[in-house]
Amino acid sequence: MIIKNAKQERILREAGEISSDILRTLGNNLDVGITPLEIEKLAQDLCKEYGVKPSFMTVPNYDYATCISVNDCILHGIPNDIPFKKGDLVKIDFGIVYKGYCTDHCWTWGIGNISIEDKKLIEAGREATENGCKQAVTGNRTGDISHVLRSTAVKYGFTTLKEFVAHGIGKSLHEEPEILSFGDPNTGDVLKDGMVLCIECQVVINDDIYISDNGWDVMSVDGSKGSMYEYMGIVRDKGFVKLTDSF
Repeated sequence: MIIKNAKQERILREAGEISSDILRTLGNNLDVGITPLEIEKLAQDLCKEYGVKPSFMTVPNYDYATCISVNDCILHGIPNDIPFKKGDLVKIDFGIVYKGYCTDHCWTWGIGNISIEDKKLIEAGREATENGCKQAVTGNRTGDISHVLRSTAVKYGFTTLKEFVAHGIGKSLHEEPEILSFGDPNTGDVLKDGMVLCIECQVVINDDIYISDNGWDVMSVDGSKGSMYEYMGIVRDKGFVKLTDSF
C-alpha cells in the first residue's frame, strides 16, 4: 500500500509499536527447556491482551500466530513441542491485524552460548536486512534492495534463499511489489514515497531446501542453519522509516 494521509500513518505506527512490543516479549521468553508451542501460546495471549488479531491467521490453512523456525528450519516453522536447547538459533516471525492493517516482522535469537559460525549468521542476516532498508528510499528500485541483500550475505561467505521475497503490506499481509533477495541495481519497480514495505531475507550457508511433510517448514537439505530478519517500514525521500524494531 501507499500511505495517503496522516491517519493511515498514525494507525500503522501504532500497529508497529504493539507488534514490536509483542515480538520483543516473545524473544525475551526464549530459554532452554521452553517449547515453541509455549511461545505460540504467549503470542496468542498477548494478542488478546492488546486487543489485536494475529495476521498470520489470515493465511489460508495456517492456524498459528507465529512461525518459529529452529536451526535447519529456515522459515515458516510450525510451532512444536520440542524444547529449545543451548546453541539453538530461533527465528520468530510474527504480525498482527490492528484497525484493519497488518504487520509482519522477524528476528533471530541464539539460545545460550552459540557458535562463532552462528553468531556470524545472525550478524550477516541482520546487516543484510538493514542494508536493504537503507536502499528503500523514494526513487530507488526494488533491484537496489535485492542486490544489497545478496551482496551483504556473500560478503560474510553466505547466500540468501531465492525462493522467498520481501513485499508490500497494508490491509493484506502480502501486497505488491515483490522484492527478490538477489538482483541487479537499477532494475525492477520504482519505489514511491509512502510505500509500506517488509524488507526481509533468509541468510543461509547452503541454499538447497525442501518443504517438510507438514507443508510449511522450509528445511535445509544438509541440516545447516540460517538466520532471518524482517523489518516493516515506510519508503520516504530521506530514508526508510521503520515501523517495527524489536530491540
